[in-house]
Amino acid sequence: MSRIGKNPIVLPQGVEVKVNNNVVTVKGKLGELTQTISEGITVEVKDGQIVLDRASESKDHKAQHGLMRSLINNMVEGTTNGWTKELELIGVGYRASNQGQKLDLALGFSHNIVLEVAPEVKVETVSEKGKNPIVKLTSFDKQLVGQVAAKIRSFRKPEPYKGKGIKFVGEELRRKAGKSA
Repeated sequence: MSRIGKNPIVLPQGVEVKVNNNVVTVKGKLGELTQTISEGITVEVKDGQIVLDRASESKDHKAQHGLMRSLINNMVEGTTNGWTKELELIGVGYRASNQGQKLDLALGFSHNIVLEVAPEVKVETVSEKGKNPIVKLTSFDKQLVGQVAAKIRSFRKPEPYKGKGIKFVGEELRRKAGKSA
Protein backbone atom coordinates (compact mmCIF):
# COMPACT_ATOMS: atom_id res chain seq x y z
CA MET A 1 0.00 0.00 0.00
CA SER A 2 2.97 2.33 0.48
CA ARG A 3 3.21 3.06 -3.25
CA ILE A 4 -0.38 4.35 -3.26
CA GLY A 5 0.33 6.55 -0.25
CA LYS A 6 3.31 8.22 -1.92
CA ASN A 7 1.23 9.60 -4.81
CA PRO A 8 0.13 13.20 -4.21
CA ILE A 9 -3.55 14.08 -4.59
CA VAL A 10 -4.08 16.91 -7.08
CA LEU A 11 -6.78 19.33 -5.95
CA PRO A 12 -9.26 20.34 -8.67
CA GLN A 13 -10.59 23.87 -9.01
CA GLY A 14 -13.11 24.83 -6.32
CA VAL A 15 -12.05 22.25 -3.70
CA GLU A 16 -10.99 23.51 -0.28
CA VAL A 17 -9.01 21.31 2.15
CA LYS A 18 -8.41 22.10 5.83
CA VAL A 19 -6.26 20.08 8.24
CA ASN A 20 -6.87 20.53 12.00
CA ASN A 21 -4.79 18.28 14.30
CA ASN A 22 -5.66 14.86 12.83
CA VAL A 23 -8.96 15.75 11.06
CA VAL A 24 -9.10 16.52 7.33
CA THR A 25 -12.09 18.48 5.99
CA VAL A 26 -12.75 18.59 2.23
CA LYS A 27 -15.30 21.07 0.91
CA GLY A 28 -16.40 21.13 -2.73
CA LYS A 29 -19.35 22.13 -4.88
CA LEU A 30 -21.39 19.01 -3.94
CA GLY A 31 -20.80 18.95 -0.18
CA GLU A 32 -18.41 18.72 2.75
CA LEU A 33 -16.74 15.59 4.18
CA THR A 34 -14.47 15.01 7.18
CA GLN A 35 -12.08 12.16 7.98
CA THR A 36 -10.01 11.44 11.08
CA ILE A 37 -6.42 10.56 10.20
CA SER A 38 -4.61 7.66 11.92
CA GLU A 39 -1.71 8.17 14.29
CA GLY A 40 1.66 8.26 12.54
CA ILE A 41 0.31 9.80 9.30
CA THR A 42 0.79 13.51 8.56
CA VAL A 43 -1.16 15.47 5.95
CA GLU A 44 0.13 18.63 4.23
CA VAL A 45 -1.56 20.85 1.66
CA LYS A 46 0.90 22.68 -0.60
CA ASP A 47 0.94 23.93 -4.20
CA GLY A 48 -2.57 22.64 -4.95
CA GLN A 49 -1.69 19.10 -3.83
CA ILE A 50 -2.25 16.98 -0.74
CA VAL A 51 0.83 15.04 0.37
CA LEU A 52 0.71 12.31 3.02
CA ASP A 53 3.76 11.13 4.96
CA ARG A 54 4.22 8.31 7.49
CA ALA A 55 6.22 8.28 10.72
CA SER A 56 7.99 4.93 10.24
CA GLU A 57 8.41 1.99 7.86
CA SER A 58 6.36 -0.39 10.01
CA LYS A 59 3.81 -2.61 8.29
CA ASP A 60 0.90 -0.90 10.07
CA HIS A 61 2.05 2.60 9.11
CA LYS A 62 2.50 1.54 5.48
CA ALA A 63 -1.02 0.13 5.34
CA GLN A 64 -2.52 3.20 7.04
CA HIS A 65 -0.56 5.46 4.66
CA GLY A 66 -2.21 3.94 1.57
CA LEU A 67 -5.64 3.74 3.23
CA MET A 68 -5.68 7.38 4.32
CA ARG A 69 -4.52 8.54 0.88
CA SER A 70 -7.35 6.55 -0.77
CA LEU A 71 -9.96 7.87 1.66
CA ILE A 72 -8.91 11.50 1.12
CA ASN A 73 -8.80 10.97 -2.66
CA ASN A 74 -12.35 9.55 -2.54
CA MET A 75 -13.45 12.60 -0.57
CA VAL A 76 -11.95 14.97 -3.14
CA GLU A 77 -13.45 12.99 -6.03
CA GLY A 78 -16.86 12.84 -4.34
CA THR A 79 -17.12 16.54 -3.59
CA THR A 80 -16.27 17.43 -7.20
CA ASN A 81 -17.98 14.72 -9.32
CA GLY A 82 -19.98 12.55 -6.90
CA TRP A 83 -20.38 8.77 -6.79
CA THR A 84 -23.07 6.65 -8.45
CA LYS A 85 -24.13 3.03 -7.92
CA GLU A 86 -26.74 1.29 -10.05
CA LEU A 87 -28.68 -1.79 -8.96
CA GLU A 88 -30.66 -4.01 -11.32
CA LEU A 89 -33.72 -6.00 -10.19
CA ILE A 90 -33.93 -9.32 -12.05
CA GLY A 91 -37.06 -11.43 -11.60
CA VAL A 92 -40.68 -11.69 -12.67
CA GLY A 93 -42.75 -9.04 -10.87
CA TYR A 94 -39.77 -7.33 -9.26
CA ARG A 95 -40.47 -3.60 -9.24
CA ALA A 96 -38.95 -0.44 -7.76
CA SER A 97 -40.43 3.02 -7.29
CA ASN A 98 -39.60 6.02 -5.17
CA GLN A 99 -41.40 9.02 -3.69
CA GLY A 100 -38.65 11.42 -2.63
CA GLN A 101 -36.32 9.51 -0.29
CA LYS A 102 -38.64 6.50 0.20
CA LEU A 103 -37.72 3.54 -1.97
CA ASP A 104 -40.52 0.99 -2.48
CA LEU A 105 -39.34 -2.46 -3.61
CA ALA A 106 -41.57 -5.37 -4.70
CA LEU A 107 -39.29 -8.42 -4.52
CA GLY A 108 -41.67 -11.38 -4.45
CA PHE A 109 -42.35 -11.29 -0.71
CA SER A 110 -45.89 -11.09 0.70
CA HIS A 111 -45.36 -7.36 1.28
CA ASN A 112 -43.39 -4.52 -0.32
CA ILE A 113 -40.19 -3.34 1.32
CA VAL A 114 -40.13 0.41 2.00
CA LEU A 115 -36.66 1.82 2.71
CA GLU A 116 -36.07 5.37 3.97
CA VAL A 117 -32.81 6.43 2.29
CA ALA A 118 -30.42 8.92 3.92
CA PRO A 119 -30.99 12.54 2.78
CA GLU A 120 -27.41 12.79 1.41
CA VAL A 121 -28.15 10.04 -1.14
CA LYS A 122 -30.28 10.89 -4.18
CA VAL A 123 -32.50 7.98 -5.26
CA GLU A 124 -33.80 7.51 -8.78
CA THR A 125 -35.69 4.55 -10.26
CA VAL A 126 -35.82 3.71 -13.98
CA SER A 127 -38.51 1.32 -15.24
CA GLU A 128 -38.72 0.70 -18.98
CA LYS A 129 -41.05 -1.80 -20.60
CA GLY A 130 -39.23 -5.00 -21.49
CA LYS A 131 -36.17 -4.15 -19.36
CA ASN A 132 -35.28 -4.85 -15.74
CA PRO A 133 -35.95 -2.01 -13.25
CA ILE A 134 -32.85 -0.06 -12.21
CA VAL A 135 -32.25 1.84 -8.95
CA LYS A 136 -29.69 4.68 -9.21
CA LEU A 137 -28.03 5.98 -6.03
CA THR A 138 -25.98 9.20 -6.22
CA SER A 139 -24.10 11.07 -3.49
CA PHE A 140 -20.83 12.83 -2.69
CA ASP A 141 -20.00 10.26 0.05
CA LYS A 142 -18.65 7.02 -1.47
CA GLN A 143 -18.96 5.05 1.76
CA LEU A 144 -22.61 6.02 2.25
CA VAL A 145 -23.57 5.17 -1.36
CA GLY A 146 -21.92 1.75 -1.03
CA GLN A 147 -23.58 1.09 2.31
CA VAL A 148 -27.07 1.96 1.03
CA ALA A 149 -26.50 -0.13 -2.14
CA ALA A 150 -25.34 -3.12 -0.05
CA LYS A 151 -28.42 -2.78 2.19
CA ILE A 152 -30.75 -2.79 -0.84
CA ARG A 153 -28.91 -5.78 -2.36
CA SER A 154 -29.18 -7.70 0.94
CA PHE A 155 -32.99 -7.83 0.64
CA ARG A 156 -32.74 -10.32 -2.26
CA LYS A 157 -29.21 -11.40 -3.25
CA PRO A 158 -28.91 -12.94 -6.74
CA GLU A 159 -29.25 -16.71 -6.63
CA PRO A 160 -26.90 -18.87 -8.75
CA TYR A 161 -29.46 -21.01 -10.64
CA LYS A 162 -31.82 -18.56 -12.35
CA GLY A 163 -29.96 -15.35 -11.50
CA LYS A 164 -33.01 -13.78 -9.84
CA GLY A 165 -32.40 -11.04 -7.29
CA ILE A 166 -30.79 -7.62 -6.98
CA LYS A 167 -27.36 -7.20 -8.56
CA PHE A 168 -25.06 -4.30 -9.34
CA VAL A 169 -25.10 -3.20 -12.99
CA GLY A 170 -22.07 -4.79 -14.63
CA GLU A 171 -21.65 -7.46 -11.92
CA GLU A 172 -20.86 -10.94 -13.26
CA LEU A 173 -22.78 -13.71 -11.52
CA ARG A 174 -21.44 -17.25 -11.15
CA ARG A 175 -24.17 -19.46 -12.55
CA LYS A 176 -24.65 -23.12 -11.65
CA ALA A 177 -26.16 -25.89 -13.73
CA GLY A 178 -29.42 -27.35 -12.48
CA LYS A 179 -29.77 -30.91 -11.25
CA SER A 180 -28.94 -33.70 -13.72
CA ALA A 181 -31.80 -35.80 -15.06
